[in-house]
Amino acid sequence: MRRIACAVSAALLAAFSLIGISQPTLAYPDRPIRLIVVFPPGGSSDSMARIVQNFVEKQLGQSIVIENRPGAGGAIGLEALKKAEPDGYTIAMAGAGALVTDVESRLASYDPRKDFTPITGIGSSPFLLAAANSFGDKSLKEVIELGKKRGTGIIAHGGNGTLMHLTAEMFNQRAGTQFDLLPSRGMAPVLNDLMGGHIPLGILDPPTAKGAIDGGQIKIVAITSKDRFSILPNIPTMAEAGLPGFEATGWFGIVAPRGLPENITSKLNAAFVAALKDPAIADKIRSLGSEPMPMTSAQFRTYIDAEIDKWAAVSKAAGQPAK
Repeated sequence: MRRIACAVSAALLAAFSLIGISQPTLAYPDRPIRLIVVFPPGGSSDSMARIVQNFVEKQLGQSIVIENRPGAGGAIGLEALKKAEPDGYTIAMAGAGALVTDVESRLASYDPRKDFTPITGIGSSPFLLAAANSFGDKSLKEVIELGKKRGTGIIAHGGNGTLMHLTAEMFNQRAGTQFDLLPSRGMAPVLNDLMGGHIPLGILDPPTAKGAIDGGQIKIVAITSKDRFSILPNIPTMAEAGLPGFEATGWFGIVAPRGLPENITSKLNAAFVAALKDPAIADKIRSLGSEPMPMTSAQFRTYIDAEIDKWAAVSKAAGQPAK
């Protein structure tokens, strides 16, 4: 009887394959998922990945293994993702630098519009136009008037080609100012120079600046978010302070290789979005100086496309692509 049953099963499977009926497959996910974080351990993107990790694991019923693959502003991690199978078992957390500004610089061998499947945004953080205490308590309009005169000052930023650099470029373009732009090796040196009074103005992010703001060591002219920022509610936006339509944010999101099946994309999106909408997780992300940014996959794709176009236009107007 056993032999007869086996023979019948084999015959049925063969018949199904001949008439085009697919055999049952294991439900996704049936093994651990690798999450590439394109920055070193301990940074804000790594922290956000670990904040959502446990919640997403429970949603999917599988463990998530975080693998830090830093280098080249995130390009190394995304190049590894590009080569992975589009099966949902390798995904990545990357930021605007790797997914937007590297498009202009061509530092990377991938095309973020074509080579990845967007899953969702994770967190976004605006920038601050900060001033040294010695610069005085000037309003944004006063800063703009000062900057319209050539050679009257500088704005320091975190390095050529970064979003901080492009934000400073966009400020000059939108405000009609002529500030010289000074690159530094990250935002920490910019903060130190501001506190020491060595530079008048600089572009910072809230996590870097908040301690110095609370301690009265620097002043903030305006913030680059569309709306007031939750952890710094007393700081006016650029639009409120006299520069309508100005908006610039850094952000992180989850992407997968190109060709990820729609059912897997939807399942991953649902798991991460549920995490971001959990009040405890949202509060932890805000404590890092970021706002949760849950999106559908289609919304995140539209957002990435718009960011690429926006910053490419800034680079072009500045006469030099990001480097």
